[in-house]
Amino acid sequence: MNSLLATRAAEIRQEIRKVIVGQETVVENTLIALLAGGHVILEGVPGLAKTLFARALAATLALNFRRIQFTPDLMPSDLVGTNVFQPATQTFKFLPGPIFADILLADEINRTPPKTQSALLEAMEEHQATVDGVSRPLPPHFFVVATQNPIEYEGTFPLPEAQTDRFLFKIKVDYPTPADELTLLQQGPFPGSVESLVKPVASVDDFAAMRAEIEAVTIEPTIFEYTLRLVTASRQSPQLLLGASPRAGRSWLRAARVLAALRERAFVTPDDIKELAYPVLRHRLVRQPETEIEGTPVERVIDQLLASVEVPR
Repeated sequence: MNSLLATRAAEIRQEIRKVIVGQETVVENTLIALLAGGHVILEGVPGLAKTLFARALAATLALNFRRIQFTPDLMPSDLVGTNVFQPATQTFKFLPGPIFADILLADEINRTPPKTQSALLEAMEEHQATVDGVSRPLPPHFFVVATQNPIEYEGTFPLPEAQTDRFLFKIKVDYPTPADELTLLQQGPFPGSVESLVKPVASVDDFAAMRAEIEAVTIEPTIFEYTLRLVTASRQSPQLLLGASPRAGRSWLRAARVLAALRERAFVTPDDIKELAYPVLRHRLVRQPETEIEGTPVERVIDQLLASVEVPR
C-alpha cells in the first residue's frame, strides 16, 4: 500500500508534467527540499522554464506564489514591504512585500546588491522579515526558489558563503533530452494560465501527515558516521578552500530522510546520502584557485570525496 507521501508526490509530478516536459530530477529534488524545510537554487541558462516550473509547483500545492525580478536597483523594502503613512487616520499602515508568500521565486538572485540579499537571508533562516524594527512571521510553508544564470556574470553580485549555505540544494537545470525537446517543440500554446491547467493535489493537512511520515524514517548510527566522514573529508581536501559546514551535514541527513520516505523506505541508506551529495555540496564547496584554473568542476571533486570515504555495510 502506497504511503500518503509517495502518492501525493506521484500526483504532483503528474500535474507538473502538464506544463513541464522532462526535468524529472529537478522536480524530485525541489520537492525533497520543500518537504525538508529547505530552499533551492535553480541554476541554468535562460529559457529552461524555471519560472514556469515554480508556478506549477505552487499550483499543485494550492500555495500562494510570488515572483520578484532581482535587479541592481532593488531595495530591501521592495522585497519585504514598507510602512506607509495614512493621512486619514494619522497612522502608518504596513504594506507587505512579495516575500510574504508561500513560494517566492527570486529570479536572478545574484543581480541584486548585498544589502537586499541580506533581507532575504533573514527570511530564509528565521522565517520572519523585519521592517522598522518590527519582525513579522512569514507563512509556515515559506519556500525560496532562486534562479541563477551560470554563464553571464557581468553586473552580478555573487552570493556570499553565509547565504549560499542557507540553501539546501543547488539544482542544475540542463537542456532537455532530444526526445523531450521534440515533444516540447510539438506542443501547442497553453490554452490558459498555469493555474488553470494544474490542479492542487495536496492540502495543508497533507503536509502535516507527510512530515510525520518523514520524521518516522530512522537513521542508523553508521549513516550519521558516514555523513560526518564525508563532511570532514571535504574540509581536509587539498582541492578545497572551504568544505561543508555543520549545517550542510544536518541538512543532508534531513533531505535523505525525505528521499527514503519518497522511496517508501523506513530507513536511510548510504545510497541516499551519495545520491544527494551533489545538490547538497555543489554550492557549498569553494575550490582552491589552482583547482579552478585546472578546470576541475566541483562535481568531480564530489566524486573524489565519495570515492575516498568507505561506504558502511
